[in-house]
Amino acid sequence: MTHAIRIHEHGGPDVLRWEEIEVGNPGEGEVRVRQTAVGLNFIDVYHREGLYPLELPASIGMEAAGVVEAVGADVTDLKEGDRVAYATYKPGAYAEARVMPAEKLVLVPDFIDDQHAAAMMLQGMTAEYLLRRTFRVEAGQTVLFHAAAGGVGLIACQWLKQLGATVIGTVGSEKKAELARAHGCDHPIVYTKENFVERVREITNGKGVPVVYDSVGKDTFYKSLDCLQRYGTMVLFGQASGPVEPLDPNILGVKGSLYLTRPTLMNYCIERPDLVNSSKTLFEAVGKGLKVEINQTYPLKDTAQAHRDLEARKTTGSTVLLP
Repeated sequence: MTHAIRIHEHGGPDVLRWEEIEVGNPGEGEVRVRQTAVGLNFIDVYHREGLYPLELPASIGMEAAGVVEAVGADVTDLKEGDRVAYATYKPGAYAEARVMPAEKLVLVPDFIDDQHAAAMMLQGMTAEYLLRRTFRVEAGQTVLFHAAAGGVGLIACQWLKQLGATVIGTVGSEKKAELARAHGCDHPIVYTKENFVERVREITNGKGVPVVYDSVGKDTFYKSLDCLQRYGTMVLFGQASGPVEPLDPNILGVKGSLYLTRPTLMNYCIERPDLVNSSKTLFEAVGKGLKVEINQTYPLKDTAQAHRDLEARKTTGSTVLLP
């Protein structure tokens, strides 16, 4: 039988259950994928906790890589044996196999293995839309990226260096500062020891940065606004520390006619051409030397422990679950 991690109620890591499931045959426009590696992301925690509620019982997980083992009718661009990956379909990746629409899958290049494909899709395409579409970073700019030693952060630091930008990044420890620096972060700031607003102003000679990328949320949001220069853009793309309290829009005017956006990968890749172009751009960056660091792996059946470690900020880089 095929197994999956499922939840029957929202809550802590203990609600994650290893259960037998039935995986049917693919219908029209669908394929069945035997999954070989599954990515772990903070959005999985939001789904588990109910911050982003799901209809229960449910399987969670947003990205994986694997092999096509069956093809439904009217699928012309995939065949049995193709290596594929995804990150923009509904939750359910925490499984040994699943049936899903062919249009949500992309082919994985030969130079990328399954574990790295699973680890890079959500985080890598998130970095792609943040840096190339939400706010298009240009050479010579200085940007602030929070959680610089996290999965998205390590990818973004490298990508920003490819683009010729100067990178300021916040991290939670000296060890993480070293990791971020090794991946292209020019100015890692240990936020537990330093005031990151003061450091950003010091690094930029009082000017501030044109953009802040913030996945931390409540703990950093308002201070991040103080790091922006006039007409700067605040990109809030996560809330690891909790949701931001309701905002009076007038504060954006007071602090310099700022822009605020709350983007999601699902919106940026909702159309098939956008998904294909995003993954292609990511794979090209990897071909130019961008590395996806898999610093932890867990058996898929031990997903609860992986969640505990992620929430305790014990992980760095990317984490992969192995079916």
